[in-house]
Amino acid sequence: MEWRGQGILLSSRKHGETSVIIEVFTPEQGRHAGVVRGGTSRKTAPILQPGAQLDVVWRARLEDHIGAFTVEPVRSRAATAMGDRLALAGLNAVTALLSFCLPEREAHPQLYARSEALLDLLGQGDIWPLAYLQWEVALLEEMGYALDLSCCAVTGARDGLIYVSPRSGRAVSAQGAGDWADRLLPLPPVLKGEGEAPDAEIAQALITTGHFLTQHLARNLGDRPLPEARARFVDAFSRLR
Repeated sequence: MEWRGQGILLSSRKHGETSVIIEVFTPEQGRHAGVVRGGTSRKTAPILQPGAQLDVVWRARLEDHIGAFTVEPVRSRAATAMGDRLALAGLNAVTALLSFCLPEREAHPQLYARSEALLDLLGQGDIWPLAYLQWEVALLEEMGYALDLSCCAVTGARDGLIYVSPRSGRAVSAQGAGDWADRLLPLPPVLKGEGEAPDAEIAQALITTGHFLTQHLARNLGDRPLPEARARFVDAFSRLR
């Protein structure tokens, strides 16, 4: 068995004395693991940093074996991330969430394209937080937890939408919320793709997407805790505002 492709390195861990097991995310093969022989060497180890863009070849005797990768670097994102605290936290959040939620060996080409484009924006602090928020919304949709912000779940109105139902992910207007307003999540304009997207609104929107990542996505993946890297990114972003 063999396939070739290009992908994003999600994680790397030592395996034996000189090898490592890596996970890559490719458009055709999805999240895929394999062994890199000699992965701890001085030549190869610097290549195997989370977020790196790699050309990979995977080979195995049988399809259900873990198999082995040979890798060639396309571009590293480590230098950008290491020089910017927010970029490093963001890169770690993206790779951790993908590794956490993607089913193994299941293709998600649209999410892959969005993830690659997002990581290529690392270091551009003026636009990256908004791009990251939009990526989280796309991730929720890809995993089956799309937010419906088109109209009020109670009244059907399309104006005055300022809340999100924590159960259904549907928008709710001020009128429709009534006495339940304090139990609803915020719906800032940035989450609807409106306005100038100030940092304060992005931070509010991340509270809402974080709820669905934690209370819906993570709970339905065996009730596992969401990767801490996501909380660290939100904290780093909040401190820089």
